Amino acid sequence: METVREPQRVPAAEFIRGFANWRLQASRKPVVVTHHGKDAHVLISLADYRRLDGRGEAEGRDAMAASQAALIEAIRDAVILVDRTGRVAGVNPAAADLLERAATALMGRPLPDVLPGFARSVLFAHFLRMLDHRERFSGEVPGLIEPQRWLRVDLVPLPIGGAMVLRDISDAWGTRAEQDARRALADAVEIDGTIGVARVSVREAVEAANPALAAMIGAKQSAIPHLRFSALLAAGQRHAFTEAFEGLFRTGDPVRIASELVTRGGGVVPVTLAMVERRSAYASDGAIILAVRR
Repeated sequence: METVREPQRVPAAEFIRGFANWRLQASRKPVVVTHHGKDAHVLISLADYRRLDGRGEAEGRDAMAASQAALIEAIRDAVILVDRTGRVAGVNPAAADLLERAATALMGRPLPDVLPGFARSVLFAHFLRMLDHRERFSGEVPGLIEPQRWLRVDLVPLPIGGAMVLRDISDAWGTRAEQDARRALADAVEIDGTIGVARVSVREAVEAANPALAAMIGAKQSAIPHLRFSALLAAGQRHAFTEAFEGLFRTGDPVRIASELVTRGGGVVPVTLAMVERRSAYASDGAIILAVRR
């Protein structure tokens, strides 16, 4: 809590003679000028004066409002401001770009006219609840602008009515669909039970192997990780595998070769090896190797 600053008192004559000094003192705390021993005037700083008449607070509010407006204009998310009747009251440049229309053409229009799929979307009920009951909403909604185009939507109640914040996440949904397909393919391989799968590092060390591969060589699944994959092959097949494995990382193209796995009992299992590189955003993480009996 701010303590009350006790003012300094100075006679008027002394104040006039040392005005420069007392002006400096007033920047730190009020200076009371007395006349015949009675308080007559008070010298305070400009900042203190503005706080007294409210100008400082008003300027602070104006600065905050200007900063918020500048932020909305600058952010990459599309922002659509609506009034309490559901009409567009303002849009930022990102919203105009997303909708591919000039901001002036959007102003004052009902939101269903601006977003073609809005009126028949589940988002419409949430939008009405934001306007009527000041409820927030966040969710991922398809088809507001184009079929199969997904947007991340945030509804935020505001004194004017509300704001709709939109972010295009169609690429992310495409990535999820691809991941789902890959998981389904991996499950199908495991259910089949005849396809051996190994995940190996760029140095050929086995990081994981599935039960089918362990069954092919007659070993425990837990015994395969940390071995070099070429150690699972017949001696005469190792050189060809190494060349194909190194070529995989040079070109990035999948490789398919005929080879032979060595069983724990010393026998061989003729297989076809299919190798595909695993690559992150910055470097290669290794490869996936599929072994299918020939």
